[in-house]
Amino acid sequence: MSWFTETFTSSIGRKLLMSLTGIFLIMFLVIHLLGNLAVFKEDGGEAFNAYSAFMSTNVLIKSVSYVLYLSILAHSVIAAWLWISNKKARPAGYAVSNANENSTWASRSMMLLGSLVLIFIVIHLKDFWWQFKMGGTTDFEIDTLGNKNLYALVAAQFKSSATLVIYLIGLIALAIHLWHGFQSAFQTLGIEHERYTPAIRFLGKLYAVFIPAGFAAMPVYIFFFK
Repeated sequence: MSWFTETFTSSIGRKLLMSLTGIFLIMFLVIHLLGNLAVFKEDGGEAFNAYSAFMSTNVLIKSVSYVLYLSILAHSVIAAWLWISNKKARPAGYAVSNANENSTWASRSMMLLGSLVLIFIVIHLKDFWWQFKMGGTTDFEIDTLGNKNLYALVAAQFKSSATLVIYLIGLIALAIHLWHGFQSAFQTLGIEHERYTPAIRFLGKLYAVFIPAGFAAMPVYIFFFK
């Protein structure tokens, strides 16, 4: 196991793990968005509640969820570790004089953006995951299909202007984070070539715009139209 330990405690190994967890989280966001689109179905929330019940009871999904939690934790810890290591290794003068010339604001601000996204995730888990998982059936309305009425909780939360603003700020931070992070994850894995790198860059920019916009559409829709 020494090769494994050495790989993932080296700078290259940490960057590799950062990329792998990032790509896993990128894929998860697509699945999460597709499921949450049930919010828009005009059925009193039954489709959304059924989706939520399935996600919380299916054995395979529950197993993957633990990988998700570990990925979020690993991605955050490794990001902080790399940021601190880079700060220690790079003279302040060099960083100031060259960073602006050779990088975008998004790439220079990944730690700040990632921190905002992490705070947003914690708030999101507190608002919904914690109450859904830890609240018993007596703490929830039960819909006509016999599922916990998570839709009612979502609708109530997103009727708050403060919650709406917090979520939009978090999703803007996520969009900018993904604008650089999507391509960077593939580049770290060595997936870089003049033929397909432009396509990855283009796909990453589309992803960074449309996935956060899809999530943002839900609280906006509920706040203004429900």
